[in-house]
Amino acid sequence: MAIVDTLYGKLEGFVKAGAHVFKDVPYARTPMGDRRWLAPEPPESWRGVRTATEWNRQAWQQAAPGEGPLKFVFNASNTGKRTEDCLVLNVFTPGLDDAQRPVLVWIHGGGFGGGTGCTPTYDGTTMAVRGDVVVVTINYRVGVLGFLNLNEITGGRIPASGNEGLLDQTMALKWVRDNIGAFGGDPGNVTIYGESAGGMSVGALMAFEPARGLFHRASPISGSTSTANSLDRAVDISDRLMNALGLSPKNDIDKLLALHPEALMKACQEVRPVGGGMIFAPVVDGTQLPDVPLEAVKNGSADGISVLVGTTRDEWRLFIVQNPATEDEDALIAELGKHVDDATALFDGYRQIRSKAGTDADPISLYAAIESARKMWLPANALAQALSERGQGAYQYLFTAPSPYIMENGKPLALSHAVVIGYLFGTYNMSEESAAFFGEGEAADTLAGHVMDSWINFARTGNPQTEALADWVPYDAQTRTTAVLGHPAEIINAPFEEERALWDGISQTALPFGPARDV
Repeated sequence: MAIVDTLYGKLEGFVKAGAHVFKDVPYARTPMGDRRWLAPEPPESWRGVRTATEWNRQAWQQAAPGEGPLKFVFNASNTGKRTEDCLVLNVFTPGLDDAQRPVLVWIHGGGFGGGTGCTPTYDGTTMAVRGDVVVVTINYRVGVLGFLNLNEITGGRIPASGNEGLLDQTMALKWVRDNIGAFGGDPGNVTIYGESAGGMSVGALMAFEPARGLFHRASPISGSTSTANSLDRAVDISDRLMNALGLSPKNDIDKLLALHPEALMKACQEVRPVGGGMIFAPVVDGTQLPDVPLEAVKNGSADGISVLVGTTRDEWRLFIVQNPATEDEDALIAELGKHVDDATALFDGYRQIRSKAGTDADPISLYAAIESARKMWLPANALAQALSERGQGAYQYLFTAPSPYIMENGKPLALSHAVVIGYLFGTYNMSEESAAFFGEGEAADTLAGHVMDSWINFARTGNPQTEALADWVPYDAQTRTTAVLGHPAEIINAPFEEERALWDGISQTALPFGPARDV
């Protein structure tokens, strides 16, 4: 048993494998009823000792099937009930003392529409004990309840900017600032890190005015600073949603607030925003988020923040090999042509380079590689380059260890999205199922050590170098120095430069995840 005294009351956790663990800790008031879509407020205090020993809650979202590869990294569907009363966090710490340990705050992924901080893969015990650090994982409102702008169409009666999910993350960081000292953490050394939409959230927080000063290091993983909805697009989405619900934004406020979350989720399935892409994302509202995060970074919003950014080699493979809509090359080129100039030349260039390297060059693999670069690898490069131009280096990595997982359709997952997470938390082999997804054995053990130690060192000092990766220096346009985290882990200048060079001169018609560049 472990008891700690927070600003809001006493918590009882438990001890596991050398760590004190506290789960389901409220960091904000319940955003339900007439508080739905409002900014979060500090939690209410309680009397006595509150039990904090079980995963209990996740943000309301569409039910996940609970099977397949995504369950390991975004939503273990039976690990907590779906509820609007979801603003809780979990703490893993080696000691309840005044050791002032570095703090790492994990922001889960899930496409801004799902996920939970209580996924077992995000168990921070191993990382906390290995690095003598404090690990915090959080929930935040997602989808229609976390990223829906309603201020404009309701005339301010519901003043939601569409950034309530980011405001939740910010409130969690305020809780960390005010309480983490009681858990042995240092509120003056906080690292935010996250993967997929969690990485995009990290990127957005680097430009988010309410979060300024609440963290000191940032690691956007498989998603960086190039994801946002313009205000016009956000208003269009909310207008389409109201039409799908059959409600008036001016006359049916009470009905909207009273709707069951399931009705909101169902209506979202009928919303198809102009230009495609993800429906929900942070909103460039001009005040809280003044610009696309990358542009804000270029103008200094992240000055003084240490950054570690990167991707997995073929991120998009996870999404396209699960259920490929087509394997016809002409159709895939046509789809890509909606977003970039001269898609045919990209396909031909990737085929030539990958065939020469002995890498799969079938249409699905080529499309996945190109979309991986467009949506994630190149935006990571762009963030590192923007920081370099401001005179503060960012460290870049590329994860290249393949997953052994074979999809039901017989296609290998390989160098895909999300595979890095099990290595980052040291949970890659926590069960036979997880080992089948992430990998196991001596090579996996070695790689997990490299990955955990790099992020631990980064959290402690702002520098991810380890004894094995001693030549890891910040990224710049001349060297493009990158830590290639695979078998083996090594430092390489300008890895896969031939592929990157194919993009020189290619213009994109949209931000990587959908909205046109009208923001």
